[in-house]
Amino acid sequence: MKFKLTFWKLVFFFLMAAGLYATFLRFTRGLGASTNLTDQFPWGIWISFDVLCGVMLAAGGFTLTATVHILNVKRMHSIIRPTILTAFLGYVLVCVALMYDLGKPYNIWHPLIMRNPRSVMFEVAYCVMLYTTVLALEFSPIVLERFNLQKPLKVVRAILIPLVICGVILSTLHQSSLGTLYLIVPEKLHPFWYSPLLPVFFFISAIAVGLAMTIFESSMSARHFGLHLELPVLQELGRVLVVVLSVYAVLRFEDLLHRGALKLALKPGYEMYLFWLEIALSVLLPLALLLQKRIRNNPHGLYWAAVLVVLGFITNRMNVSITGFEGSTGVRYFPKWSELAVTGMIIGAGFVLFGLAVKYLPIFPREESLAEQEANAAVVPAAVAPVLEHAGD
Repeated sequence: MKFKLTFWKLVFFFLMAAGLYATFLRFTRGLGASTNLTDQFPWGIWISFDVLCGVMLAAGGFTLTATVHILNVKRMHSIIRPTILTAFLGYVLVCVALMYDLGKPYNIWHPLIMRNPRSVMFEVAYCVMLYTTVLALEFSPIVLERFNLQKPLKVVRAILIPLVICGVILSTLHQSSLGTLYLIVPEKLHPFWYSPLLPVFFFISAIAVGLAMTIFESSMSARHFGLHLELPVLQELGRVLVVVLSVYAVLRFEDLLHRGALKLALKPGYEMYLFWLEIALSVLLPLALLLQKRIRNNPHGLYWAAVLVVLGFITNRMNVSITGFEGSTGVRYFPKWSELAVTGMIIGAGFVLFGLAVKYLPIFPREESLAEQEANAAVVPAAVAPVLEHAGD
């Protein structure tokens, strides 16, 4: 097969080259020389994006598997495998990212034997390790099917429901506990983002992003691999996403009003602009799209709404972990090029690994191509479809 160099392959090779060089700097010269982190600002993009956002983006693994296997909603079964793949890759890459941020990465095994049950970080560490193991077992049937290993496949299928239940419990614990980490700094975190409800916000937003990521990955895979797009299933996810975002919006603004922080939303400043950017991307614009039936029933409309939700809650995590601390520390943190290079390398590796898995493993159904489905769908009035199709392009 002849190798064809494309724009995105060039981008990937650039990301990998820059990331590998930054990796060399990180592990030979230390954190001080390879990052803009300081004693006043010790957590940067490797924690805020690579870990907090990475765990959140993989949240579809517990939301969809619980829906299908525990609640027995079989019509969602076709999107379970890509969702588990995304979750598994997400958690593996989170573990990789942690190796960069830890001052002594070779001590990452210490929580296994040096236990501190009163520490939230101890609970998060254990849950991430255990849930990554659960995801590996949930993903294993796909690999076992590919190589026709029937005996181990029967064993895994026999314990699948207990695995899913364990996965839901572990995910619920550490998705919320990531928010609990920030409850110890009420005087340092900006009132926009500090709240006793932070664990609840982190958990609800993880569910929203899990649904949005399922729509996003299904749409991208259908577009680039010519695979079957389960449009009715994605439409149902869009309707559920409306409910989750509405609950999140009501709780968020009620909390701001109750704590007297809502008045700050009209006070011009650095934090105010980023707060409204977060709210617009995560709540206002997606709801404005998804509440319109003609857009919610269109693959391009669903795709762009999902993109907005993902970007919005990434902004939220970055605000909580970076923006919210800058005022109290007096530091304006911006990541060094090497920090961005490592993050870019991890993101690029995630996309490539997902693509390889889709290509060589039975991830998506292949009964009907995207072109055939779009030709038969006709779910949007003719006057609206061209606009959405142009936006999707």
